[in-house]
Amino acid sequence: MFKLHPQLEKDCLLVGEYPLCRLLLVNDENYPWFILVPRRADISEVFQLTEEDQLQLMKESNSLSALLAEHFQADKLNVAALGNMVPQLHIHHIVRYKNDTAWPKPVWGVVPAEPYSDEVLKRRLADLLPKLVEQGREFER
Repeated sequence: MFKLHPQLEKDCLLVGEYPLCRLLLVNDENYPWFILVPRRADISEVFQLTEEDQLQLMKESNSLSALLAEHFQADKLNVAALGNMVPQLHIHHIVRYKNDTAWPKPVWGVVPAEPYSDEVLKRRLADLLPKLVEQGREFER
């Protein structure tokens, strides 16, 4: 039975669901930072997924990546599955700009996370959510 890791629950906000993955937003105003988490129990690595799930994960990640890069006009999109602190398989999708607070370094530990205000969260997701639904047609809010 799938259960979201407590650290992801603590650090993230639920955006919606793809057929395979839960889409989360890291609660940090500093970066548009999204996470895909396959809804499969006891999985820590991509190769542990079935072939069908691997393909679905790639489809969802690529779809999300293209949308984020365009929507946020990213200079670079960082996509990675690290899992050093959270063993549950999760894929980070971080929109980066040459003028962001961490550039060109990784975002971890450079500046403290700044939790979203209601106003900024609403602005960040307002235009994005309809695009997710339109693009994926399989995405559910």
